[in-house]
Formats: sequence, structure tokens, C-alpha cells
Amino acid sequence: MKALIVIPTYNERGNLEPLVTQILATAPEVDLLVIDDASQDGTGELADELHARLPQLQVLHRPGKLGLGTAYLRGFAYAMENGYELVFEMDADFSHDPKYLLAFLEAARGPDGADLVVGSRYIPGGDTPDWSALRKFISGGGNVFARTALGIPIHDCTSGYRCYRTAALQTLRLDQVRSQGYAFQVEMAYAMWLSGYRVREVPIVFVDRRVGHSKMSRKIFIEGFTWVLRTRLRGSPVARRNRGGTATTASRATESEAPKEAASGR
Repeated sequence: MKALIVIPTYNERGNLEPLVTQILATAPEVDLLVIDDASQDGTGELADELHARLPQLQVLHRPGKLGLGTAYLRGFAYAMENGYELVFEMDADFSHDPKYLLAFLEAARGPDGADLVVGSRYIPGGDTPDWSALRKFISGGGNVFARTALGIPIHDCTSGYRCYRTAALQTLRLDQVRSQGYAFQVEMAYAMWLSGYRVREVPIVFVDRRVGHSKMSRKIFIEGFTWVLRTRLRGSPVARRNRGGTATTASRATESEAPKEAASGR
């Protein structure tokens, strides 16, 4: 299946080239799209240099720091416009290890493959070894809160390491997405599951970035919390249907109360 990895960047010059090298060593059949938000450290220029050497890497330059959610939406559109069957989200800071790409592709491929594959820190085999107890509490608690409030059977709905089937994305109202950061990840996972699509979680070990500083902020956290509350009251404008799909992990399957025939969403 033709696959595209979307990598948003902002001041990631120290990470970009080794990341691209490792991705292509692990999964040489994939293409890459770097979306740079006018980085001040020369990341965009480096991406152009890599494009000149690597035909499978494309670059989109944006005029400023426009947000993670809009970057991924632009990447989804590019994937759909150019005939890709799968589109990945991946951070540029090595917190998303390329070694898991083959597990993602395996989970998504074939007629019974998942429509959304999520790299999960909160299923057996997943971990966050570099995090403090406080950070684990905030992230884990946020996921429990989102799962409980929305009734979504995905253990790690804030994970930003994931792979979508573009045929499923094409059915969503992506023009209605308004969130960024963690809230964007929850919104997309919820819309996919609510629309009846198959979600599969694969375990990942999430490590802290190698170079640079985290872009996590209090504003992003608060946005995620308020988005969940608002969606609990108003529902999702992004989902096309309202019936619930299936969510499976490497060790067990969790189904919604929806009829079996609704699970695939097709």
C-alpha cells in the first residue's frame, strides 16, 4: 500500500536528517512530507536540501507557526490528492521511534486492516520511561478522562504517532476540525471510532526528544480538557456517523455496543 509519513517541523534542524535516514532505513518504500512552519533555525532549508537528494521526500513551507493540527490536516489533504492509501502522523524529535513503522504497516494492510493504527503507551508493551511521575499522572489521567467522558475504547487517544487509511479520512468532515495539540489527536480518534471504523493500538515506548525543547504547554493541556467537555455535551461535527466501531490492541479486543456489521465503517 502506498504510504506517506507527515512530519511537521518547527526548529528541528538537529533532528530532521537523522530521523529521515532512520525512517528510510526501516521502511524504504514510504514517502515523506515535511511541513515546516518557518523555522528560525534553518530546518526548512535543510528539508529542501534533503528533497534535492531524496526523491521520496517532499517539503511544504508555511508562513509561520500555524499549529500541529492544521499541519496534519494539510498533510492529510496532500495524501488524498496524491493517491496515498495510508498517511502517518510522526513527530520530528525522535519521541516516535521509526522502528515501530513496520508494526503500523502490518496492522493497516490488507482488506481487514485497521482504518486507524495508534501507537499506544498504555497497553502491554507500551511505556514512557523518561517521564516523571507527575507527567505520567497528567497524561494517563487525561486519557482516562477522555475515555470515560466520551465512551471511547482507545487506551491512548492522545498519542500523536498513528496511521490513517485515507479512504476513511475522506468520509470525515475534516473542514470542521478546530482543535490543536492533544485535543486534535483526541478529536480525530473519536471521529474515526464514532464513524464506525476499525482502530488498532500497537505498543510503543515513548522517549523524550533527543535535541531541542518540548513544545508542550499549559495552553495545549487546557485546550484538550475543555474540548472533551464540549464534545461530551455537543457531539462531534467531524464524524459522519454515530454508531461506534471497534478498538483492538495487541493483547485483546474491545468492541462498542454497536452491531457487528457496523464495525468496519465501510
